[in-house]
Amino acid sequence: MDLESFREYCLSKKACEETFPFDEVTLVFKVMGKIFALVPLDNEIASSNLKADPEWSIELRESHYQITPGFHMSKKHWNTVLLEQGLDDKLIMQMIDHSYDLVVSKLTKGNKEILKKL
Repeated sequence: MDLESFREYCLSKKACEETFPFDEVTLVFKVMGKIFALVPLDNEIASSNLKADPEWSIELRESHYQITPGFHMSKKHWNTVLLEQGLDDKLIMQMIDHSYDLVVSKLTKGNKEILKKL
């Protein structure tokens, strides 16, 4: 999956916003102010950090060399995914959905209600 397709898919998620809160080369996707994806724009190889359930993270890392523990993130809860290295786009979209859903599940009750109404 190329970066533009990744970006478009993230932005299709309800209440998603893209920001550069850390610097001008780290694109961050948030839902209700909470991060679900990060993309370093200055890497030669396109990648993203995505949140994941710890058990699924282990499975993904064992079955795909393109998925490693999250770079500069909690290794238990985040994976770094090489986007243009042969992973099926459907799997990448599934990982984006999973990351987004994990973050939404941890939102406050009030923010969940706001999100439902959008």
